[in-house]
Amino acid sequence: MDRPPLIALMGPTASGKTDLAVAAVERWPVDLVSVDSALVYRGMDIGSAKPDAATLARAPHRLIDIREPWEPYSAADFATDARREIAEIHAAGRIPLLVGGTGLYFRALLDGLSPMPAADPATREAIEAEAAEKGWSALHAELIAVDPAAAARIGPADAQRISRALEVHRLTGRPISEWQREASTAPGNPWRTLKLVVGMPRERLHQRIALRFQLMLEAGFLDEMTRLRADPRIHPDLPSMRAVGYRQAWRHLDGNTDRETFIAEGVAATRQLCKRQVTWLRKELDASWLDAGNPVGDFSQRVAGFLG
Repeated sequence: MDRPPLIALMGPTASGKTDLAVAAVERWPVDLVSVDSALVYRGMDIGSAKPDAATLARAPHRLIDIREPWEPYSAADFATDARREIAEIHAAGRIPLLVGGTGLYFRALLDGLSPMPAADPATREAIEAEAAEKGWSALHAELIAVDPAAAARIGPADAQRISRALEVHRLTGRPISEWQREASTAPGNPWRTLKLVVGMPRERLHQRIALRFQLMLEAGFLDEMTRLRADPRIHPDLPSMRAVGYRQAWRHLDGNTDRETFIAEGVAATRQLCKRQVTWLRKELDASWLDAGNPVGDFSQRVAGFLG
């Protein structure tokens, strides 16, 4: 029996993925599944560049607005949710088109994740207490001693990843780098998959990022951030608030930066995210990069050929 089809449309932030996906909905029997770690959160609309109401009316996206900003959501959660949505789409006789730029989510779904232990609140709380007393640089030094491979990839100020790496080591006695090297026990990819990547010259991407950030501000991004900060359940250490743009906006509203510096930091952080995404995408050896000079035509041709 032929494997059911699935299309994965990947690309760095601001590369135009959503426009291609919406056009696909209007041409082929496809349903969209968002693959974006910021779009899962309700109320985070402007700063995450979430498709607006008119776009979502034309082309509904599954797995948008499924969590509150204070609720946890992991790559494993995404893989579970996405498999359910994909099964529903296939059952309806349609084709899932996954669109987004969160590489870890794509990997969790299509390749699986190593079977690391789940988070342990008590261990994490103890680590955070130590960090409050000694500083994250001291805990990074501890990580160097127990897992130099992981420490080489994790910066001394990256509290989230330092905490997780030490948590795994304390729970299991094994370095997180060993867990990550192990073959995944997750189900293999059961779909006939077309992977497409939207790319464009770096200078043009940088221009689009700067323009989009300015448009976010004009649309009320700081007002959105003010509303989020007013909720006592939301604090700056949440994964949702560490999203690009939101972290810089929080610092600005705390009075740590002026408006000009805030904009510069937000644009720079988005460019850095874009660079990380491109690095990950280049490792996707079974993906096809769309013609940067004619992405719409190339996309249409490749999808038409895939669907027969």
